[in-house]
Amino acid sequence: MARILTGIQSTGAPHLGNLLGAIRPAIDLAHQDDNESFLFIADMHSLTQIKGGSELRENTYSVAAAWMAFGLDTDRTVFYRQSDVTEVTELAWYLNCFFPYQRLTLAHSFKDKSNRLEDVNSGLFSYPMLMAADILLYDAEYVPVGKDQLQHLEMTRDVASRFNHKMGDTFVVPKELIREDTQLIPGVDGGKMSKSKGNTINVFDDPKVLKKHINKNIITNATPLEDSKEPNGSVVYELYKYVASEADAKSLAAKLRAGGYGWGHAKKDLLEALVDGFAQERDEFNRLMSDRSTLDAELKKGAERARLVAQPVLERVRSKIGF
Repeated sequence: MARILTGIQSTGAPHLGNLLGAIRPAIDLAHQDDNESFLFIADMHSLTQIKGGSELRENTYSVAAAWMAFGLDTDRTVFYRQSDVTEVTELAWYLNCFFPYQRLTLAHSFKDKSNRLEDVNSGLFSYPMLMAADILLYDAEYVPVGKDQLQHLEMTRDVASRFNHKMGDTFVVPKELIREDTQLIPGVDGGKMSKSKGNTINVFDDPKVLKKHINKNIITNATPLEDSKEPNGSVVYELYKYVASEADAKSLAAKLRAGGYGWGHAKKDLLEALVDGFAQERDEFNRLMSDRSTLDAELKKGAERARLVAQPVLERVRSKIGF
């Protein structure tokens, strides 16, 4: 049995890219019989960006609701809120004391903003050590990561190895789990879908809001209605391929190439695929968001299970340090 750990920040409701590229694959892994999965909401990491309590709390609930709406079985998975397992902050401090300052200055999370130091807080600077604590606290063997997070996992492996070398065998050194078929979903502007770029699609939005968003923000060329249009490379079609069946995608491509079928028609097809394709998940998401007590109960259950693993690991670390 492999122990797998992954988390997602609570910086807003997960968008289409999060859902297809991270949440669905993580759920598939979690539901495999030979895996033991720890899935968490990284609300403490989110604090490096969000400074409003009500906003952070709402975001955390929306992330929890999204995971569960997409079918996460919380009986088979340890599903918890990061801040409910406070052992992680103690471990993060210990790891900070074993990791060189200079290595932290090379972290992408810091370097990307290092030319604007007024935007950098101490939490953002030490972000990789909190991430390392998230992983090492549970003896995780595998961590699903995208290429943008691979460096931080290497830092986790580095600090675990440094600690083990200095203090004796203590931590499981985790391995990366990179899915070769990870879907990189384009945003409405054609770039990678990202909250920071404001180019996302929220499948949990009301259909009227989705329609307005698609029509306004997906820019298409002015090819006349009767002319042939090349679907490949167009944002509308590239998004449609991810949310429609293969047969429907081929059908739309054929209609666009034949002429007499405009980009407005294609946007309508995309909207219908988003509305109909995620109708069940949208209904369940809305039900859970109106039933916070259920979300709290599920997260509390997960935190209790997580702490049963975290506490012995932390005691192992404290003993090695001399506390």
